[in-house]
Amino acid sequence: MRRIALTLTMLAVLGAAGCNKTPSDNPNQAATKAVHSVSGTVGLLKPRELSQQASMKIELVDASADGTQPLATKTISPVDQMPVQFTLDFDATKINPAHIYLVKVSLTDGERTFNMPVQAPVITRDAPAQVNIKLAANETPEEKMTGDFEKLKKNLGAYQISNGRQLEKDVSHGWQTFRNEAGKIVFVRENTDYGDKGFANTDYAYKDGKPWYVVMQRKPSQNARPSEVMRAGWDDAGNLVVKEHQASGKTTTMSDDEAAQLKSSAEAMLKLARDKSPAKKKR
Repeated sequence: MRRIALTLTMLAVLGAAGCNKTPSDNPNQAATKAVHSVSGTVGLLKPRELSQQASMKIELVDASADGTQPLATKTISPVDQMPVQFTLDFDATKINPAHIYLVKVSLTDGERTFNMPVQAPVITRDAPAQVNIKLAANETPEEKMTGDFEKLKKNLGAYQISNGRQLEKDVSHGWQTFRNEAGKIVFVRENTDYGDKGFANTDYAYKDGKPWYVVMQRKPSQNARPSEVMRAGWDDAGNLVVKEHQASGKTTTMSDDEAAQLKSSAEAMLKLARDKSPAKKKR
């Protein structure tokens, strides 16, 4: 009887211990709740100089719950140097062990943005509380437009080609016109001889019958190196995106008047190519 009584007493004690067990006794939840901050560094995949306009935002977000507010946010502006060290403090009671949490970083420097090629999970599902993030630079709108223009130039051999020529007082114009399969002019390459006043090579690119990108090179003579290079490019809405002027070894921003002159020249060249091109030739 005494042994039975002792057994019953032990069962009662064990039962009471089981009833008093709290959620914090779960090892996974306890580990999650013990984390109150995440930290790390943010650097660049390819080092580059940043301007005083550079601004960075670092956020801790719940990737499993779209549309929710970040659990923590930090803004650094200006970004004086890279890499940047950071710490994000958060309310640990808002962490759901079943969810995925990410550190997201956005960096903007003028027209240039940077992205995270690799995600940075933290806190839950065996993810660390410390991360090392590398950012990659995206093309600026100007760089993308210039790259698209260079691709077009490389593929000019696939277009229908015709030649034209016009003589004016003290000026000689010669050009090649490039048309697509529909007969639309997409590119004109013009050579202009001003006699004693020099020479100019100009490439005009068009989209939907409107000037898209223009490069003008001015030279003392036909075979000389360019003494001046001007680039201008416009988006679909007609906004000036590329505006570069190179002269005397320096690159500056083209003035609005210079860009307007190039656009006017492109419109005039398009009309001339339409009106005076001879029979089309195919290379």
